[in-house]
Amino acid sequence: MNKQLHNLSSRQLIVLVTVFILLGILVFLSIDIFVFSYDKDAQDLHIKRPLASVPTKIDFGPNVHFGIVIDCGSSGSRIFIYFWPPHSGNPSDLLSIQQLMDPTGKPVVKKISPGLDTFEKNPGAASDYINPLLKYAASHIPSAHHADTQLFILATAGMRMIPQESQKAIFEDLKNDIPKSFPFVFSDSNFEVISGKLEGVYAWIAVNYVLQKFGHGEEEHPLVWVESLKNEDSSARPHMRRRTVGMLDMGGGSFQIAFEVTGKDSSIPKHRIAEFNLGCQNNDLDHTYKVYVTTFLGFGANEAEERYEEMLVNKASLCIQKEHEELVKINKSEGIHPFHHHRKVIIKDPCLPEDLSYEIKKGYVLEGAGNYSACQHSLTPLLNRSRLCEQDSCSMNGVHQPEIIFRNSEFYGFSEFWYTMQDVFRIGGLYYSKRFEEEAKRFCSTNWMTLQSWYEQKLFPQADEKRFRQQCFKASWITTVLHEGLKFPKSYHSLRSVQYIQNKEVQWTLGALLHRTRYLPLRYVGRYCLLLVLWINYYLLDTYKWVSDYTVWAFAHC
Repeated sequence: MNKQLHNLSSRQLIVLVTVFILLGILVFLSIDIFVFSYDKDAQDLHIKRPLASVPTKIDFGPNVHFGIVIDCGSSGSRIFIYFWPPHSGNPSDLLSIQQLMDPTGKPVVKKISPGLDTFEKNPGAASDYINPLLKYAASHIPSAHHADTQLFILATAGMRMIPQESQKAIFEDLKNDIPKSFPFVFSDSNFEVISGKLEGVYAWIAVNYVLQKFGHGEEEHPLVWVESLKNEDSSARPHMRRRTVGMLDMGGGSFQIAFEVTGKDSSIPKHRIAEFNLGCQNNDLDHTYKVYVTTFLGFGANEAEERYEEMLVNKASLCIQKEHEELVKINKSEGIHPFHHHRKVIIKDPCLPEDLSYEIKKGYVLEGAGNYSACQHSLTPLLNRSRLCEQDSCSMNGVHQPEIIFRNSEFYGFSEFWYTMQDVFRIGGLYYSKRFEEEAKRFCSTNWMTLQSWYEQKLFPQADEKRFRQQCFKASWITTVLHEGLKFPKSYHSLRSVQYIQNKEVQWTLGALLHRTRYLPLRYVGRYCLLLVLWINYYLLDTYKWVSDYTVWAFAHC
């Protein structure tokens, strides 16, 4: 082929190069226009509203794809519907997945109760339980797309607690019965119980995807040098890409942290690290990630409060036993002063508003002392930092945590971080330790009668009475975990509490869909490559015989 190239005249070479340049521009423009038109249509679905009061059907067109993810949690199951336009054909681009909205602009989401795990003894009824969710999805997805809609049923907390035999029986019932009523597409791996670690990875993916941290556009994003993971087609080498954000999520039962490890750190235990590729090709270094992710069971706000109250009762009981039910005072520095009065033990609790009292166990009454600093001090033992560290250095409960480069990092806090900062303090968003502490001290030292009057006047419409009772504890707990447990410096100003990102409620289900459909773009990557080869072969073969050699090579590499 090289010899044939030398036989070409200069003029022929110029013409040939010009043809290739024009061809490249033509293909690029055609793809760009093609994708832009669908992206624009997809965006319009979110911003246009029908003038009529009755919702109207949305015309998605023939080329949009749909995906369904059902999150089967402990309290119930929720269905999420996503869609995406055709892929651009560029192997460096991810799918443009968006959550489906109804004509009024609300997310298409439905929840049913109880949880899927309640069918442990009756797995044959699982499909009847899930059918209402699938009917709901079928009513929102155009019928022409049902047969190519991907379906995922992923179970979390509740299903993890039942035996594997019961899990298998439930999923077998779903696999057998769903195709009888719905033509949705799924494989065996689409129905499974996922670990807490994988749930955390999916949440981290979803957050960074919505923030466009996986993109390559012209938007301004902080960049970072990343030590790439080795794979079959490449060796590890540093390269630059958009810096991802870390995630903190405190629910009622557990607390989770996830952030990317960008440097060399071979000391992290394998079970604390997730290594994965979001790209459709194995050698896609820009979408290969190494993420530290850990779930702390029992460190959620509600579970922590239960552990705290149990600790108070145990200390008081021990004290009573030692003093033979006589009046005693223990641990003045911790603000806990139990004494026996009319057969009840009164325990002073610095984490409760002043003058609030209630019986937490027969014969044991908590009485609020309202002291934020004393509350923080009382909560420190719950971090269990005395536990043997699995590998230096550790954060809480003996769990290893790699170094966080705080000067070059950003974190987003979800769930309790948002509720505690916003519902009462009204300072949701960027976290400033000093300002938060001022609000927490003011609230904790306010007596319960005043707080009740604020609640009755509906001065804080987002907070219920339970939130008012727990606010002092929860404010103390999240800051104790953040600064004493995770070692975030109080001067750190790159933590942002959020409920929505870009007006979207971010769920781990989005990350799950993105990761599990990452190979779908291959059909488009190969299609555009082959179209280009065929065009060259058709128009240039008669003129330049060496094109046939190029065609053979190109077909092998598309």
